[in-house]
Amino acid sequence: MTKVTASRRALIGSLGTAAASLAVAQEPPIPIIDTHFHLYDATRPQGAPFPKTPNPPPFLPKHFRETAMPLGIVGGIKVEASPWVEDNLWVLMIIADEPMIVGMVGNLDPVKPEFQEYLERYHRNKLFLGIRYGNVWERQDIVSAVHKPEFIANMKAFAQTGLTLEVANPRLDLIDATVRLTDKVPELRVVLGHLQALALPTAHDVMKRYADNLKELKGRNAFVKVSGVPGPRPNGMGPDPAVYKPVLDLFWDIFGEDLLVYAGRNKANLDILKQYFLAKGRPAAEKFFWKNSVRAFKWVKRDPAQPSLA
Repeated sequence: MTKVTASRRALIGSLGTAAASLAVAQEPPIPIIDTHFHLYDATRPQGAPFPKTPNPPPFLPKHFRETAMPLGIVGGIKVEASPWVEDNLWVLMIIADEPMIVGMVGNLDPVKPEFQEYLERYHRNKLFLGIRYGNVWERQDIVSAVHKPEFIANMKAFAQTGLTLEVANPRLDLIDATVRLTDKVPELRVVLGHLQALALPTAHDVMKRYADNLKELKGRNAFVKVSGVPGPRPNGMGPDPAVYKPVLDLFWDIFGEDLLVYAGRNKANLDILKQYFLAKGRPAAEKFFWKNSVRAFKWVKRDPAQPSLA
């Protein structure tokens, strides 16, 4: 009788384990929001300022859909690729009928006197999620701008709209300037763009300053867009986990699961980031791949395939 009972318990236990494994295997894939891609068309009469290569083929909403869907990406945020103010309208027009694109981060220069006029014009469109500013284009320099009263006044007006400021590209001095900016405009919501999983600073004092600034920004309504991991190894086997993991660990240790957002459509990079964040647990991975982007950019669901926090 004891042997039968023990055997039955073992059988029930093994069935339970198998059922649990099957449930994990059958979990639906995590929907992904790509928070960083560009649209451009150099065949337009006026051409395009990006990419800076001869005769680049257009990359339009249909091309985003075609490249994103096979990777499990269900939506995306277009980031500005032009310093021309009229291209904000061009983008809003071409994404209006593509519900897979949940919004755009535009380009308005907060140093120029007409900034608030354009801000008033664009911010009421639900697809206009914010602006990018930093050191991306010629004459963009947040390091010097943060000391200009007109810049701070314009950023205070910007913050009142509830839009997001994406800061790029994050050199050490630019991150310093972002700390100074949030000193003066603490209500500003910031996304550090293109913070890549590349080599960390090697000098101890530089590394400390870098980490201290990131820790300071963590408590200031700042999100981090993880937009890349190192390139392929010489043997062609793809990015090396041993290279990217220390940097991702740094971002994780500072910002945790609530402030990191995903960007990109490179399968090798995506597979590595899936591996890293799924190891933190599915809830953390869901935050990274889509939930945190809702909080960072306030985008609104446009397509049935897209998730929502509600």
